[in-house]
Parts: sequence; structure tokens; C-alpha cells
Amino acid sequence: MHGKLNMTLCQNRVSLLSRRSVLQNTACGFGWLALSALLSKQGLASPGSKSPGAHFPAKAKRVIFMYMRGGPSHVDTFDYKPELEKADGQTGPRPGSKWMKSPWKFEKRGQSGLWISDLFPELSKAADDMLIVNSMQTDVPAHAQATIRMHTGTSQFVRPSVGSWVLYGLGAENESIPGFISIGASGSAQNYGNAFLPAHYQGMRLGNGNREVDETQVANLAPLVGSERQRRELDFIQGMNQKKLLNDPGDQEIEGVIRSYEMAYRMQSELPTVLDIKSESEQTKELYGLDRKDTKSFGSKCLVARRMIEAGVRFVEVSQGSWDHHASLNQKLTENCNAIDRPMYGLITDLKQRGLLDETLIVWAGEFGRTPYAQGRDGRDHNHKAFSLWMAGGGIAAGKQYGRSGDFGVEATENPVPVVDFHATLLALLGLDHQQLTYPYAGRDFRLTDTKGQVIRELIG
Repeated sequence: MHGKLNMTLCQNRVSLLSRRSVLQNTACGFGWLALSALLSKQGLASPGSKSPGAHFPAKAKRVIFMYMRGGPSHVDTFDYKPELEKADGQTGPRPGSKWMKSPWKFEKRGQSGLWISDLFPELSKAADDMLIVNSMQTDVPAHAQATIRMHTGTSQFVRPSVGSWVLYGLGAENESIPGFISIGASGSAQNYGNAFLPAHYQGMRLGNGNREVDETQVANLAPLVGSERQRRELDFIQGMNQKKLLNDPGDQEIEGVIRSYEMAYRMQSELPTVLDIKSESEQTKELYGLDRKDTKSFGSKCLVARRMIEAGVRFVEVSQGSWDHHASLNQKLTENCNAIDRPMYGLITDLKQRGLLDETLIVWAGEFGRTPYAQGRDGRDHNHKAFSLWMAGGGIAAGKQYGRSGDFGVEATENPVPVVDFHATLLALLGLDHQQLTYPYAGRDFRLTDTKGQVIRELIG
């Protein structure tokens, strides 16, 4: 939706009735509410019009996914490598390469003793609420493919994003705003797309990476006519759309536009309130770092994310970049971490204070990691064989580090976690069985994890 809300929301490709059909059907005699009831009674809704619901008791009800575009360096952030310090400057595993130690000091944090580098002095205070996975793996060291893999489970085909699967599985908590919102998204629309799932499971894109989220304008949010007249016009259009759906019950696109019209109408009254972070107290704004230039951008995104999950949004992605540090690692990684450190601590702290952390799963990840040997004088290349992510809240095994990437961080050597297993575990935390969460399409049942995936029980508290 690229930050724009119009009355068709994300359904621009749906062809509504032609003007001739409108004239022919004006006196059809059906209101859209009556037709809706009739469709429901006759069982003509599409297979995905209703969410299957949780398969077992859930640890978490919703997700905030903080995605760091570009591949953060695991050996400089959350994966301590004392052997790398000893080998600094020595010959590396590739011809002409040399090991490069982390410029930052690691320390054990909290009572749990998690190793976290000095790049995160604020976040380190929440160590006992975190679970760090140091053995993540993906299948290709290319940004576009690895990003789509992290978001959809595959880099080869067009598939629904994990946010769409979660919304499809659990359904919306609030029918007045989208259940899946991507804040500051960039890159392919597949990262928040619904693919073959019904259109109302697509993510709404809010802003982009180059604009402050609190300055993002949602187009057409204010109605152009009075609410009473707008309601009459919408009822007229919906009546014709429902009649078309009654005649063609297999058309999921027309069902999608019906739902999007109704949501767009309700959003005009509810979404402005959710986006209004100016109403927050000065203490809360300071907690998220809105009082500092370097943390204001990401802090605003995190604060909006909190307001959205409070309003009933099921899955919120918060994107931040760029972490592609082929050179100037010392300067650029410092700047990146400074920008997100306080906001992330603020988010965890705020959710905890409001009693929301236990039922909200926070995930922090990139698409892959970086090499422990140098690229040029002061950079690191892509590394898909080992990288780190962390989680907090939502029933995770807090205060724990899981998996190892050897002595140097080149490749996951103990308890490797491929992306498909991470997805299976994320769904399990939400009460969803990744093998049962399926959708019929093109003659077979599809799922986020396709034909693979194992839930890693050690990550669940």
C-alpha cells in the first residue's frame, strides 16, 4: 500500500462492476448487509475468509519483528569470540584473508550472564528478558534472496510473508485497522505480501526507510464527504459487490475488496489515534529516545509499534537499515547500534511496565551475518552460514544463549537453526502448528515451512 490508504486499500487490481452493470443493478433490491448474511448462510465464503485459530495454548498473542536490513555483524554484537581476539591479524580461512577481532568489548550482562558487546549499553540492561540465538543459518549470501527467505520461507517462489501467515492463522484482534503492518519497509513487496492468501491478510506498508514514521501521512485518511453520506455511498457499492460475489462465490478478490472497503471506512476514525505519538507523556518519549536526534527515528517506529499492538494489530514489522558494512565498520556499526539501542530497551521496558511483554513476542534479526575475517581494511563480507538473532517476551526461554558458531563465527557448529526451524518455532510460540497451518492453492496445501521445519523446544520457556 506504500503508505497510502484509499477506499480500495490494497485492492487496486480488483475490477469492480462496470458503470453499465451499476445502472443495471441499481434496483437489485438487496442491501449489502442482507447479501452478506445470505452469503454466509449459504456457505459461499472463500476457504480463507475465516482464520483457523490456534492449534494449542499460545505463549504469545502478537509479534513485533525488528528487521535490520543488510546483515548485522554477529561477532561484533551478540556472539562473543575470544579465540578471534587471539587470532587477530593472522591468516584467515580464505586465500588472502585475515582474522579481524571485534573492536568492541564483550561483557556478561544481567544475572543470566549473556554475552553482549559494548555497542548496546542500554539493551544490555534487559539481558535477563532476552534469548540470543548464535547459530542461525540461511541458504544464500545475497541480500534480496536472503531477505525474502527470512520473510516468506523461500527465495525461489512467491509465497505469503510470515506476518500474513500469522494473521491468517490467528485472525485479527481489531477489525478497524489492518492486522499486519510493516513500518519503514523497503525492498520487495513480497516481504509483506499475502501471495495466494486472501487479500485481507496482506501487510499495510506505513512510511519508508527515508521518512520519520511520525511524519508519515496516510493518504485519504480524512473523508472527503460527511460520514453519513460516505456510509450511504459505501452501502450502495457494497451491495453491488456482494451481488457479484453471490453470482461468483469463487472470486476471492471481490471478497477482499468488500472487506478492505469496510476496514478503510473504520480506519478513518481509529488509525489517526493510534499514530498520534504526540499524546504520549514526555517520560515515555524519553524512554524511547525521542529526545535525541540519533535515536528519534527508530524510537518513533518502536513507539508506534507498541501503540499498534495495544490497538490489536497482530503482527508489526519495524525495519531499519543499512547494516551492510563492507567498509568503515567501526564508524558505521557504531552509528547503527546507537540509533536502535535505547529504543529497543525502551520498547522492552514499556511493554513490561504495561503488562504486555509476556504476550508479545519481540524478534530482532537481519537476513544473515558478517565474516569474522576482514574485507579490506575495516569491513566484513556477507556470511550466511552463521548469524545471530534475539527474542524477548512471548514465552521464550529468557536469559539463555542457544547454539554456537565455532571458535571464530564462520559457521554454525552446535545446534544450527535454519530459517525454516525459526519460523516453525515462532508459530509454535503463537499456538500454531506449522504442519497444520495450511492453505489450499494450485491443487495442494501450502504452509510457511513447506515440507520441512522443526520446532526448537529449547527456545520456548
